[in-house]
Amino acid sequence: MKPSVLGWAMVATLGLVVAEVFGGILGHSVALLNDAVHNLSDVPAIGISWLAMRWAERPADSERTYGYHRAGTLAAFTNAVVLIGLSLWLGYEAIERLRAPVEVVESWMIWTSLAALLVNGGITLALLRGHSDLNLRSILVHNFGDALSNIAIIAGAVVMSYTNAPWIDPLLGLAIGVLVLYSSIGILRESTHILLEGRPRGASVEDVARAILAVEHVQEVHDVHIWSLGGGHNAMSCHARIPDMHMDECEKILTAIRQKIAADFAIEHTTVQLERAGLPAISGYVMPAPVRRD
Repeated sequence: MKPSVLGWAMVATLGLVVAEVFGGILGHSVALLNDAVHNLSDVPAIGISWLAMRWAERPADSERTYGYHRAGTLAAFTNAVVLIGLSLWLGYEAIERLRAPVEVVESWMIWTSLAALLVNGGITLALLRGHSDLNLRSILVHNFGDALSNIAIIAGAVVMSYTNAPWIDPLLGLAIGVLVLYSSIGILRESTHILLEGRPRGASVEDVARAILAVEHVQEVHDVHIWSLGGGHNAMSCHARIPDMHMDECEKILTAIRQKIAADFAIEHTTVQLERAGLPAISGYVMPAPVRRD
């Protein structure tokens, strides 16, 4: 996906925020105002994600030898922290309005939310192609949640127009806050996992070690470390013990290990230290314990 898509999304979101603020004030709707604040939080979030996409395209250098792949992960982490704080604030405001309901103008809620639904729905569809990227997924969750809240506000306004129940508006605001909180916690958990050098999903240390042992001449594997660089880029390092042989044969083993790990676990950056089998262990093994052939 091109960064220009996020640029247009930011402009559209700013226009939407202005419309919802006016609609919320004129319609006395806390749900619209809460949704406007929620959408306003999308603006810096989209801006950070746009910047992260540009950074991620930069090549590795002497200072950041792995490149800038984690720029997107850092953006997702920042967005999630901001959203969690925002959702708690929205929940507090909604509870206060539940205690003291205010009459709302349903027509303003309906027409403003319809316009918002078109904008958020369009942005969501534009971002679907980047759903596997954690950075873009945080924006996708943002706007999908916005679209759902727009639908809920429209439905709530229609119900209020027939039942004269103003408490529905703050109840919708509270529901929006809970939705944002739930989705943000998931993104925060996953981005933190990557920033703390957690292993990629679907690539357990035991499975990777067993796959390396399937390569001919490899007798033992230890000091296996697997981590994600962000943006779908993964890395692995390990020690593998092999019989004493010519350097040309060692190169073939290294190539076989790299190809095996890339094919089975999508790990593209592999560092393997070969050791001669049969040597005594003079230092303690680093977790996990060494894996040997059965």
